[in-house]
Amino acid sequence: MNHAVDPRIDLRRALQRNPGDGFAWILLAEHELDRGDAVAGEAASRRALALRPGHPEALARLGRAQWMQGQHTEAVASLRAAATNAPDHPGIAVWLGHVLEDTGQAEAAADAYARAHALAPDEPQIAAYLLAWRRKLCDWRDLDALAAQVRSAVDQGTASVEPFAFLSEDASAAEQLRCARLRAAQIAQQVRPLPPPTSTGERLRVGFLSNGFGAHPTGLLTAALFEQLRTIDAFDVHLFALNEDDRSPIRARLQRAAHVLHDVSMQPHARIAQRIRETAIDVLFDLRGWGGGGTPEVLAMRPARVQVNWLAYPGTSGAPWIDFVLADGFVLPEGLVRDFSETVVRLPRCFQPSDTTRAIPEPPARGECGLPERDASGGGVVLCCFNNSYKLNPRSMARAFAILRQVPGSVLWLLSGPGNADARLRAAAHTQGVEPQRLVFMPKQPHADYLARLRHADLFLDTEPYNAHTTASDALWAGCPVLTRPGDTFAARVAGSLNHHLGIASMNVDTDEAFVARAVELARDPQALAALREELSRHRRDGGLFDMTGFARDFTDAVQRMARHGNPKE
Repeated sequence: MNHAVDPRIDLRRALQRNPGDGFAWILLAEHELDRGDAVAGEAASRRALALRPGHPEALARLGRAQWMQGQHTEAVASLRAAATNAPDHPGIAVWLGHVLEDTGQAEAAADAYARAHALAPDEPQIAAYLLAWRRKLCDWRDLDALAAQVRSAVDQGTASVEPFAFLSEDASAAEQLRCARLRAAQIAQQVRPLPPPTSTGERLRVGFLSNGFGAHPTGLLTAALFEQLRTIDAFDVHLFALNEDDRSPIRARLQRAAHVLHDVSMQPHARIAQRIRETAIDVLFDLRGWGGGGTPEVLAMRPARVQVNWLAYPGTSGAPWIDFVLADGFVLPEGLVRDFSETVVRLPRCFQPSDTTRAIPEPPARGECGLPERDASGGGVVLCCFNNSYKLNPRSMARAFAILRQVPGSVLWLLSGPGNADARLRAAAHTQGVEPQRLVFMPKQPHADYLARLRHADLFLDTEPYNAHTTASDALWAGCPVLTRPGDTFAARVAGSLNHHLGIASMNVDTDEAFVARAVELARDPQALAALREELSRHRRDGGLFDMTGFARDFTDAVQRMARHGNPKE
């Protein structure tokens, strides 16, 4: 791995000699921010602004530092000022787009990304930002051209784009590996690894690094598992939380289940890595990967002897600092192994755990949810897809619209998206011969209320190439069958894995035509749908998918095997 020299050392020496060099302060701010130190980055930015008032580069770094500290309103103000002072700077427009996303100004964020792309139309990284955000807004203008530009750049190795966003493209597993490797190589150039760790020979210590230890999909999926691991007590569990305490019941459960929960939020990357090293972690699980809010720089420093990609990022890390990927035989079959940089370790059941302690409350009345009442002729069927809006691509929605056209009186229940996404989906429905009002949108709900509403849904229609993951598990737990078409990548096979391990493989189909036909068949036949739901209920109760005691035993065995084998790349 590249043992990068820290450029801050030379910059600080230069600033001791010439503290009035405003541009050097801007460069120092950039390097501090790249290393996750928002406080130091803000201080350097303010020194630069004191010397060069209104300098757009200094304002941009200040905005980025404020954004990293959660000061989103202040970050927008700083970056808007930077964009005003440098209207032709595409990079500043990109950062403005990022902070506008986080303040809920969805359409303004799209405008910022579009502005950046107009300024630098040949820059694939900017095209990737615009593409990803347009997918979130269900704004399908120029989608094919943007996707082609991004995929071409990955294929040619000319740009490092975000691997998480790339999962939404119709790319092969080999393309996803190239994308991840390009991003990993970029990070490796910026990071100085720690010296190799030495084993203490004491009781095994297992760490988990995530920004989702709270009311977040990662916390919701893992709380019951960590509780079972504490009961088995085969090793010490250390949670390293990149997110602050959200005071949620899930965070409290995680705190109780872990031997130690380390709050490492808002800390520089090197400090987090050192904390993990000082804790003498033997096996470290990366529960974020290339998803937003993670810290791949920490993993790149090699704080643990064995490092594992699991759960949150549904694909290969492409990173030399990740040794294993934890999966199952369905989601990662033998044919995909060549496109993973990690050594594959498989669980005998689905790789995804679940919180099997959660109760499902009674839902509000159908009318309160905007849903039609059932009628004697079988009308009022509720089809749903509560996937994030960026997964609702033209192909997946065309399938859903085809089903609606063939099932009179049915509705499609969706999660309300950002900005004008809902209106765009209704317009798309209209162009495909579906009455727009047959699309019903549910605002984001507390998790228990969301689970309750799932009881009104008759059938979940999945998407691809990016499946329902936690959302599919939620639907099955609430008794709603999930129809999916497993694809050729990890991200496109998760819902299929859940169905497979639940024992209802009949809900995994192999073509779009079969998908539409199966959904129409079930929606038109109340008895067949009721029988399917009864089968789901039986398998949920008696099968292995939601057996967290068994999952914890299998997980413990996998951890011990990885610890014994050590780093396979040494």
